[in-house]
Amino acid sequence: MSTKTEQLIQEGQAVVMNTYGRLPMALVKGEGSWVWDREGNKYLDFVSGIAVNSLGYKHPAVVQAIQKQAEEILHTSNLYWIPNQIALAKLLVEHSFADKVFFCNSGAEANEAAIKLARKYAKLHFGPEKYEIISLKNSFHGRTLAALTATGQTKYQAGYEPLPEGFSYTELNNIDDLTKKISDKTAAVIIEPIQGEGGIIPAEPEFLKAARKLCDEKGAVLIFDEVQTGVGRTGKLFAYEWSGVEPDIMTLAKALGGGVPIGAMLAKDSVAAAFKPGDHASTFGGNPLATAAGCAVLNVMLEEGFLEGVQERAEYFKGELQKLADRYQTGEAVRGAGFLLGWPVSKLGSELVNTCREKGLLINFAGGKALRFVPPLNVSFEEIDYAVKILDEVFASLWNA
Repeated sequence: MSTKTEQLIQEGQAVVMNTYGRLPMALVKGEGSWVWDREGNKYLDFVSGIAVNSLGYKHPAVVQAIQKQAEEILHTSNLYWIPNQIALAKLLVEHSFADKVFFCNSGAEANEAAIKLARKYAKLHFGPEKYEIISLKNSFHGRTLAALTATGQTKYQAGYEPLPEGFSYTELNNIDDLTKKISDKTAAVIIEPIQGEGGIIPAEPEFLKAARKLCDEKGAVLIFDEVQTGVGRTGKLFAYEWSGVEPDIMTLAKALGGGVPIGAMLAKDSVAAAFKPGDHASTFGGNPLATAAGCAVLNVMLEEGFLEGVQERAEYFKGELQKLADRYQTGEAVRGAGFLLGWPVSKLGSELVNTCREKGLLINFAGGKALRFVPPLNVSFEEIDYAVKILDEVFASLWNA
């Protein structure tokens, strides 16, 4: 690390709140699956802004959409109709279970909107006592207060008490526990199809089917948090497609804008109708720039063969990771779907991440449980092989040392 970067870090520490455990580097350029830091060092990026840059860096369709929109108009507010917003909503509706879309700026905001809509719907149709939200232990739904309370990890909640009331937690893939917890007071059940920050742990299709059935029986809304799994990440446009279980509400963010901040809450008409003008809003939500980027991203992903290519390369990568896991006897099998993969390791998480970085590969450690791999969806076989080569070298030097 040069004096130049050290100075930048010192300047940042002086004026930026200390809310992140940052690595001692600053990324300043990206192209395809690669990024460069201020020193000119080149890295293969299998973090992708934490599943945000799903078309990699400097994708021409996204760049052109942003440039074109910047020359026209950046922001108008939702006091007026926004053509790009309508276009993006149409794409989402045409390719999902949903009938209506609400736009915001982040995954946490999308989950807040989903919780509000679920409670409004429940009260309108069932009365004031139906307001409880069931989420899953080990889940992650965001940092705003309701989303934080829905997050089933106490480490994120410490210091923010009293938390909003009306939230309870059940165990992932435990149908009996969910059956015991759900009641006539339950307004919604919120589930990540794959727990991301919790360590890349998939929900079993049988569990999702049981949740759907129980919600139907109790008049509760089923919410899928697809902030990390959605928009192509698992090899289908949305992860719920793998199970065939449709939610009533789905939340998106991360990859939807290709790097431009945007979130979305999608819902069926029957539920969406609970919101009236003034019930919820977002100043920047779905503005012309963000939705221009979103349209560009979706149009690329909807091209013939794109998602099939993701599935093919992801299956290859998962197989190569499993070979390494078997070779180094790291324990549990590699898990996840598409390019949302977790390699469970019981030790050396930070050391493995840092040594990979030193060798030119960016990965991270999710939930203190697994190495997380979320490369761009258009990563090449050659780049996958390069990542596997580095991982092999790192484990050879550290795992049984």
